Order: sequence, then structure tokens, then C-alpha cells
Amino acid sequence: MSTDLIGPVCIGLVSLLTSGFTLFSGFGLGTILMPVFALFFPVPLAVAATAVVHFAGNLFKFGLLAKQADWPVVVRFGVPAALAATAGAALLNLFDRLPAWGSYQLAGTVHHVTAVKAVIGVLIVLFALLELSARFQALQLPPRWLPLGGALSGFFGGLSGNQGALRSALLIKAGLRKEAFVATGVVAAIIVDATRLMVYGVGSVPQHIFGSKALTGSVLAGTVCAFIGAWVGKRVLRKVTLRAVQIVVAAGMLVIGTGLATGLI
Repeated sequence: MSTDLIGPVCIGLVSLLTSGFTLFSGFGLGTILMPVFALFFPVPLAVAATAVVHFAGNLFKFGLLAKQADWPVVVRFGVPAALAATAGAALLNLFDRLPAWGSYQLAGTVHHVTAVKAVIGVLIVLFALLELSARFQALQLPPRWLPLGGALSGFFGGLSGNQGALRSALLIKAGLRKEAFVATGVVAAIIVDATRLMVYGVGSVPQHIFGSKALTGSVLAGTVCAFIGAWVGKRVLRKVTLRAVQIVVAAGMLVIGTGLATGLI
């Protein structure tokens, strides 16, 4: 396979599987897809490209589930999320402008430890550990924490693309039916994605996501496959609880996050 096709094929496959398996969990696409993008592109571009795929995929899901959203919950959760996403995205732009913290040589190759890679890498590792934590999975948070949860989810969404775990942990305790839970989460994610894309577009992250053929192909492949995965997921996967898959994904996130933080990737 041509090296120019490896990125789009890998990203498309991950997007297809993740979008389908995570439709009813309410999160997962951005969390899993961003590290895969980071294997092929600079971290700020990987975060922004993931936001494009995530935003487009959620618009498609919204078309499938729009009538089920609980709009009062959307307002309480989504407005703080949007405000905090602006701060998180601005902080990503700031980290991207900082000089490298240091460099080292390993196996004849020079590796640079930068602020943006270190921060994103550490966050990926932390969210991977949350995925593995039984205590986090059983977390009980009352509905009155929705605005604060929205702010935390939006901030980390703007900074690293990892917003879904916190969002779902709160929304699932809000007394919503399964369909309303999924649809409300989709609307909240759209609000955060739209906000952070606007900030990425005016900050130091390159404005032209589609400036290279490789990135264009990867974003399009990820987007189309996310559509297909969501469509199939709505019709076939009524409820998927695959702890083994969750462990494998979290392990991969740990490896990639550690690689980013240490400059290996």
C-alpha cells in the first residue's frame, strides 16, 4: 500500500468502527480518533482535523436523532461547555507557540519534547486511565453539577479533543431516556466542536485544514466512515458493552499519549 494511503485508510477504519460502536455510549469518536491523527500529522493539526470529523459526524447523528434531544439540559450543559471550549482552544494555540522544552537522541534520531505534545500526551494518558477505572465508570454525579460538568467537558474538548467521557458521566445521571441521552450528548458535542473550530481557525493552528492532499484525504475518509458507522450503529448496535475493546483502546491511548509526551511521536 502506498504511504500516502496508509493515513487515510487507518483513520477511516478507526472512524468507521468507533462511530458505530460508540453511538449509544455517547462518546468515544474524538477520544480515539485524535491520537490516530497524531500518528500522521502535527498535534495541533490532529486536534483540529479530529474536530472537523467529530463535528460532521455529530451533525449526521443529529439528523438521525434530533427529535429526542432534551433542550433544557442542552442549555444547562452546552452553554458553559461552549464558553469553556473557547478557553481550552485558545490554550492549545498558546502551547503550540511555545518553544521546545528539550530534545534527546535515541537510535540515531533526534526527538523534541514540546509543550503542546507533552500536554496533549499527558491528557490522553489521563483519559485512558479514566477509561480503565471502574470507579470512574460507576461515578454518580447529581444533575445540579451539569453546568460545571459542561464547563469541564468543553474545556478539555477545546484543549485536546477529549470531551466525551466527562460529558457522558454527567448526562447519563440526568434522568434521560437512552435516546434522549444520546441526542442531548450529540447536541452538546456539536456546540463544543463549532466553538473550538472557530477558535482554531483564527489562532495559530493553520486555518487551511485541507492544505495538503494527505490531510484532505484523511479528513474526508474519517468523515465518510463516521457517517457509515453511525448509520449502521443506529440500525444494528442497540447496545454494545465490550470491555475487552475498551481495554485495548485505552492501552493504545496510553502508548500514543506516552509517545507524544516524551517526543517519540
